[in-house]
Amino acid sequence: MKKKLVVLLTASLVLGLTACGGSKPAAEPAAEEKTEEEAPAEEEAPAEEEAPAEEEAPAEVMSYADFMAAEVDDPVTVETYVQAKQGWWDGAVTMYTQNEEGAYFIYNMPISEEDNEALVPGTKIRVSGYKAVFSGEVEISDVQSYEVIDAEPYIAEATDVTAALGTDDLETYMNYFAAFKGLTVAPSTDPDGNEVAYLYKWDGSGNDGDDLYFNVTDGTNTYSFTVESYLTGAGTDVYEAVKALEIGQKIDMEGFLYWYEGPNPHITSVTVVE
Repeated sequence: MKKKLVVLLTASLVLGLTACGGSKPAAEPAAEEKTEEEAPAEEEAPAEEEAPAEEEAPAEVMSYADFMAAEVDDPVTVETYVQAKQGWWDGAVTMYTQNEEGAYFIYNMPISEEDNEALVPGTKIRVSGYKAVFSGEVEISDVQSYEVIDAEPYIAEATDVTAALGTDDLETYMNYFAAFKGLTVAPSTDPDGNEVAYLYKWDGSGNDGDDLYFNVTDGTNTYSFTVESYLTGAGTDVYEAVKALEIGQKIDMEGFLYWYEGPNPHITSVTVVE
């Protein structure tokens, strides 16, 4: 019995050794992982060169006739000469300008105070903006750019438009530097019902330093003229001359034929002739 057990144990041991010593396929070596440094860098595509931006061609300068024929809100570019300016305020200035063909009212043009001081009467400028109409006044507003042009100064002579007062022809001289001759100071009525030669503001509600309004007549019709305080305020010759007017005096005047619900000349000089 013990011998059989020994034989069986011996057989089991031989079988076990045979199993342990059998060949077994070797495991395949693990693939080497490539680090970022070892991985070939991807070639970057060459950056596309940006095409140089095309410069916009300068806007074509319009004639006065083309400007007047343009639609409201159309872009416009004109060359004209400074004749007078309202006071510079908050980075902008409003100007009365004219060239040999016609006149342009330029509203609220952006400009530094220093550059504004250099725009003396007679200076030629190129202005680009948009055509606008405000209460009948044709103007250039929303100015996009301006440029001083090297040229001989030009100061417009006053065009006598007295005969055109009360006619449709007067509008063709809008914004011109104009002369009004031989007109008679007509009464205005102040808030107390008194007849006076002038008013502070159109309704008499203002004070010294505000716009002056006064009436003149050609014997048939009566017209309202203005001394614009932003242009020629208190202390200027014309402001004080209007304050000294008397009803019935005959006067000659010069000024810019501004328009507001009809002709509303901004007078810059007054001379009593009778």
